[in-house]
Amino acid sequence: MSEPKSHTLEVPGGILHYDVREAEAGAEPILLMIGSPMDATGFAGLAERFRDRTVATYDPRGIGRSERTDGAAESTPDQHADDLHRLITALGGGPVDIFASSGGAVNALALVARHPEQVRTLVAHEPPAAQVLPDREQAMAAVADVRRTYEREGFGPAMVKFIAVSSLRGEIPADLAGRPTPSPGDFGLPAEDDGSRDDALFAQNLISCTHHEHDFEALRTASTRVVIGVGAESEGEMAHRAGVAVAERLGTTPVTFPSHHGGFLDGDFGMKGDPDAFAVTLRQVLAG
Repeated sequence: MSEPKSHTLEVPGGILHYDVREAEAGAEPILLMIGSPMDATGFAGLAERFRDRTVATYDPRGIGRSERTDGAAESTPDQHADDLHRLITALGGGPVDIFASSGGAVNALALVARHPEQVRTLVAHEPPAAQVLPDREQAMAAVADVRRTYEREGFGPAMVKFIAVSSLRGEIPADLAGRPTPSPGDFGLPAEDDGSRDDALFAQNLISCTHHEHDFEALRTASTRVVIGVGAESEGEMAHRAGVAVAERLGTTPVTFPSHHGGFLDGDFGMKGDPDAFAVTLRQVLAG
């Protein structure tokens, strides 16, 4: 695998930056690794464990190096799906294999519903699809409260509530928004409000991602092989439960990956997972 080469792609309402790590020509298609709000840097460690394949990563619109030119404050999974469609076209048209994490999994499912011909296999790891949860009303209300907290108090207090919602195991209680929360300082987060309201997670993607209504009929009939992944250590958490629920709607069984929601991380970006074991499982899944 070569060093990553950076490229730009103009899309409606934005300019995307993406990286390609070339490998010698082989039988396997390009492996596209995507997240949201995670940018390309979060997949550097996992890409290194697939040096025998050409790997592409990118920064979603409004995140990392990628710019928004439309002046909009929020991105939707449908917009991200269209961006991915255009990115795959720029990469040669596909079909590609996709490993998609978290919000990237939501966006990749939206892509496959629209353009299944561009994706051979999608591995969607823990999509936080609150819409499909049995406790969807409580879950979406809790997420909406995180957004309101961000708008009212800024990043630190919102992140404290986000951690509480995303790490809670089991059904979301109806009174979660009213419960006392720790100080941001207890988590090493800023307590002061810097006045900004353009955070990639809280402002741009949180509501549109978790509230997105998936086209399960299109996904069930797609030519794409769709595999839902969940973390071995995240059982009971909202994204894990949502992954199980999405798989159930697709009529499939989720695959358990080592570690947690970010199990592919090597410690350079966020909480360290078990990237070696994660990569082994991903190879097995991609091999079918």
